[in-house]
Amino acid sequence: MKGDLFSIGEVAKLFHISISTLRHYDKEGLVKPEYTDGKTGYRYYSTQQFEALNTIRYLRALNTPLAQIKTFLQNRQIDTIQNLLFRQRKEIIEHQEELKKIQRKIDNRIAQIEDAVASDLDVMFLRKFPARRIALLKHSFETPEMGSLELYIRQLEENDQDTAIFLGKIGIGLEVDTLKKGRFNAYDIIFLLLDKEDQHTGNTAMLPEETCLVLRFRGSHESAAAQYEKMMKYIKKNGYDICGFSKEITLIDYGFTNNQSEFVTELQIPVKKK
Repeated sequence: MKGDLFSIGEVAKLFHISISTLRHYDKEGLVKPEYTDGKTGYRYYSTQQFEALNTIRYLRALNTPLAQIKTFLQNRQIDTIQNLLFRQRKEIIEHQEELKKIQRKIDNRIAQIEDAVASDLDVMFLRKFPARRIALLKHSFETPEMGSLELYIRQLEENDQDTAIFLGKIGIGLEVDTLKKGRFNAYDIIFLLLDKEDQHTGNTAMLPEETCLVLRFRGSHESAAAQYEKMMKYIKKNGYDICGFSKEITLIDYGFTNNQSEFVTELQIPVKKK
């Protein structure tokens, strides 16, 4: 401290900000030093600048842009600070809602992984699914190699950058006629199962409540054909009819492990009694 003046380093320590930040505030005209030594260029501040620095620190903690802070410092009025605070409160509430949405998606994904790890494999069973919303792309292609679906997935997401964050619910499917013809490598559909909070502006569909024959197996899409054959035999033997396209979803794949022996894929075929 020099008399009643404080060096830039001392002020930086007092307000827990960096010297470079104080220099930036000076450059932007928010808080200029009380005195600058003409020979050394050293900056010194008086206590008169402390209130402005404290106001800046408070508003920056609320993510208020420097331009708005500068306007307020140059024209301090009660309604100005009220408007600033109201705006920041609105942004904080919106940010909290976004974080809650992300948390729900993370929770969903954790539950899906835990469920996949604990899977009973190579066991067929009937499961009733509630109505589900999907983002849908109809496109014919052969059994995809690992990673080759990415182009189609990008098409599903092209207008919705956040749609697939933490989703891991990308699926492909076979139409009813394709299944009945036994063409288990000729896919017709690519889809994303959407959570309630997912916003999607592309082509979507609401799947009706449906009962599906379900089978989980160790492997990925390349191993699915043999599993479809087993399921079709079960459907025929037990007097069921197929009433919707299949849903083939890799629950654990390269997104989670490089060990292909840990991959888990689920097949769902909607059925009803004849």
